[in-house]
Amino acid sequence: LILIKLIYSRMKAVQCCRRLLRSPVISSAARLTTSSSSTETHFGFQTIPEEEKEEKVKAVFGNVAESYDLMNDAMSLGVHRLWKDHFVRHVAPQPTYKCLDVAGGTGDIAFRLLSHMQNINTDSEEIVICDINTEMLKVGQQRAEKLGINSHFSWVEGNAEKLQFPDNSFDIYTIAYGIRNVTHIDRALAEAYRVLKPGGKFACLEFSDVPNPVISQIYDRYSFDVIPVLGQLIAEDFESYKYLVESIRKFPAQRQFADMIAEAGFSVVNYENLTFGVTAIHTGYKL
Repeated sequence: LILIKLIYSRMKAVQCCRRLLRSPVISSAARLTTSSSSTETHFGFQTIPEEEKEEKVKAVFGNVAESYDLMNDAMSLGVHRLWKDHFVRHVAPQPTYKCLDVAGGTGDIAFRLLSHMQNINTDSEEIVICDINTEMLKVGQQRAEKLGINSHFSWVEGNAEKLQFPDNSFDIYTIAYGIRNVTHIDRALAEAYRVLKPGGKFACLEFSDVPNPVISQIYDRYSFDVIPVLGQLIAEDFESYKYLVESIRKFPAQRQFADMIAEAGFSVVNYENLTFGVTAIHTGYKL
């Protein structure tokens, strides 16, 4: 306990120094409302050339791949499991559906999709898992092999903005905690629309905006002061988890993201807040 307090105090001091050297923290209520220039984008709170973001995101998830699931448990006190279970029940995939899970490297969503389908019929379609990061895919494959379910999955390294699948290929497109990391959200949504079959369902689980100002303030303090420290203690990586926290604050709020989904061509667009809006489910259909 004493060691943790010492490390925490040191990390707090480091944070304070960094904050003096950069712009003030953006609260969860102050979301990105203007578009970036044609050549620049955000990486957390940094502004970088667009062409650099893909490699930077790859590096972040390459760094955290081995400890990703453990950190998810630590950061959310296990609540992320409940969010994901509810998400898959909301998606409600049928055994005959062909599913694509994007940014799904460690398999958390795809394994739940398979379980849901097999509860209906053990003879279910193969699920395609696509992720831009090789290390995340390796972790997912290893998990699937240990569980004896790897034959149910196809693992593809790919970019959500440039999917290599033909038009009208899938009944379900899921993406959980991944779309905020793409360089161009609109392009990722357009690709989701393209690869879905007519009648297909788009479903996104992502951190979002907490509208209650009191809860928002508590959430911000926990996010900025605790999560990067947990990253240092558990994964020995402060900076990657600092980026992940910052990336949440740069992601559009619920209504704005719903509008973007509709602009990509989807119909019957809806969203559902979970845990005061800490995370949200967005859905739409290709009609």
